Amino acid sequence: MSVHFENEFGKIEITNDCIATIIGLSCMESYGVVGMASKSVADGIVTLLGRENLQKGIKVLAENGVVNVDIHIIVEYGTRIPVVAENIRERVSYAIEKYTGLKPGAINIFVDGIRL
Repeated sequence: MSVHFENEFGKIEITNDCIATIIGLSCMESYGVVGMASKSVADGIVTLLGRENLQKGIKVLAENGVVNVDIHIIVEYGTRIPVVAENIRERVSYAIEKYTGLKPGAINIFVDGIRL
């Protein structure tokens, strides 16, 4: 799915992958985040994703100008998870509104692992 805008200059389409990449980069800037996580459905193993695959750890649902997001992350050992999650919520909410002009909706954060 994607979001469509139309103005006097033409049409604009923002894909969910584009929104997911914006969100992934915002998450990676947050203190305490080691990386994005991708869970294998077959065996339940969580893998750390590199910068080129950030959108695989993010599920975006954009409807009626509102973006709802599920984010799967791996955090650094020794950090306070609630503080990291709140920091991510603030950054992601700001990035969605700033770069896409859409309203942020539910931002669900799932901590899938801890790394040293």
